[in-house]
Amino acid sequence: MPFDDRDFPNLPKGERAISPRSRRLVAIWLYAIAFMILVMTALGGATRLTGSGLSIMEWAPIMGTIPPLTETEWHRLYALYQQIPQYNLVNDGFGLAGFKHIFWLEWTHRLWGRLIGAAFVIPLIWFILTGRLESRLIPRLIVFLGLGALQGAVGWFMVESGFFPDATAVAPVRLVAHLALALLLYGTVLWTALTLLPPRPRVHDAGRLLKPLVWATLGLVALTIVAGGFVAGLHAGLAYNTFPLMDGQLVPEGYADLTPFGRNLIANIAAVQFNHRLLASLTLLSALALVAAAWPYRAQLGWRARLVAGAVLLQYVLGVSTLLWVVPAELAMLHQICAILLLTSVLLTAHAIRFAAPAPRIAFPAPDHGQTAGGTPFHGTITQTSAEDPQS
Repeated sequence: MPFDDRDFPNLPKGERAISPRSRRLVAIWLYAIAFMILVMTALGGATRLTGSGLSIMEWAPIMGTIPPLTETEWHRLYALYQQIPQYNLVNDGFGLAGFKHIFWLEWTHRLWGRLIGAAFVIPLIWFILTGRLESRLIPRLIVFLGLGALQGAVGWFMVESGFFPDATAVAPVRLVAHLALALLLYGTVLWTALTLLPPRPRVHDAGRLLKPLVWATLGLVALTIVAGGFVAGLHAGLAYNTFPLMDGQLVPEGYADLTPFGRNLIANIAAVQFNHRLLASLTLLSALALVAAAWPYRAQLGWRARLVAGAVLLQYVLGVSTLLWVVPAELAMLHQICAILLLTSVLLTAHAIRFAAPAPRIAFPAPDHGQTAGGTPFHGTITQTSAEDPQS
């Protein structure tokens, strides 16, 4: 894993940055940032579901922190909103009160993004100035800072697509790019925090299927969430509201209607929904297989495996329920939040077994009948691994 550090054995023992207290402080800070990113994704889902994301037509990273304070300013912003297609095609005549309702949700979403930036930059500077950051962590954290700034730019790039002629929502591809970058930030920040506070006890020896299963499940979870972004962007959940069949078929007739074929993966409602269903089902099977493979290591992975099992079952039920009930906002929000919790549970499991080696084998040779009555010499090997991690 590229975002992984061991215990830095080459650093001097007396350096403040590697003291348990410093590592704990940095880990708590990164856990808080990861939590804020999780909340940000939930707010983003709420703005999408309520159509609030296009209510602020100005990109003002500094001055946008201050909400409208006068009726004149409210009317100015409302007049700007009245110029875009979403108002004319969806919200025509809903008045200043209706505009304020969607404005406040989008303003909160943007403000939360700014707060994440402040919560990252200010402690980062303090940790560096006080020598509480390990030198090998600093470049990585600067990369996180750059990704956060890029996320803000991608967010505006996404919103801007909602101002195109005849557009009533943002472009699905831009929405997915914004979502994928949020997932990347969340996962890498969380992984770094976990690395600073290693799990106890660790898994040292693992079956040959456990590690492949955990990484396969992690990949499937990420792909399923990204596919869900296309479902959300195209409002594909409003069609084919039966399960498991789609319009009476396993694979809907219109799956490959668009040309070239690749366009179906991002712009065809039938294909996008089918792909999300398929990936979700594969994720369910992979996660349950992971839980079964982790059972022999339940002393170390017990609560993590149970968390994976609970999260994937709940997420699958929420997904099917959201579809059958034609995407009620509350269920759709829970579905999105649970997706991040499922990703978290698999990341926790992956981190706990990241250094585990395949379980040792005991090999015995075939009997050598040409030996004397003294017995057959033993040519095999018995390998054992200590239960203590020398780097713990």
